Amino acid sequence: MKRITSILLLLISCFSFAQDKWTTQSGNINFEASVPFFEEVKAQNYAVKCVLNSEYKIIVCALKIKDFHFKLDLMETHFNEIYLESDKHPRATFKGTIPNLDVTKITSEGIILPINGKIKIHGVTQPLSIKGKFKKTENAIQLTADFELDTDDFKIEIPSMILPKVSKKVKTHIDFILE
Repeated sequence: MKRITSILLLLISCFSFAQDKWTTQSGNINFEASVPFFEEVKAQNYAVKCVLNSEYKIIVCALKIKDFHFKLDLMETHFNEIYLESDKHPRATFKGTIPNLDVTKITSEGIILPINGKIKIHGVTQPLSIKGKFKKTENAIQLTADFELDTDDFKIEIPSMILPKVSKKVKTHIDFILE
């Protein structure tokens, strides 16, 4: 009986340390579409939801467009009403795979892995391939990545009188602490 109890306790402890799903409700994504000599076009969103399933090597992220915040309220209003039409298209999503993901090989220095998937913004889905840096922290995995998105790819129309003041190439940065 002691032997069976010991084996059961050992199995339970092994499973309790194995973790396949890593999540966050407060991921950070920011973007910049500034051009020289004009007002900075930059926004932050600290409410990105993301799930990383290390067993199946998939990642799914979602955010509300209205959770992006700018320095200027008027910019935020224009972003939601004119450009992203956030009442009509309230969310952006990303679903992808990380073929080379092995959580046991992630170190505190980090490793860079390709992430391939589909991103949906403004009701338009596009393929997206990026390089993500995965770092092990105490009880979490930090994922950071920098990539560029093109407004034309997502049918985001920038009015001609604003076009010289806003870049169509949007520099994007993500920073997620997945626990």
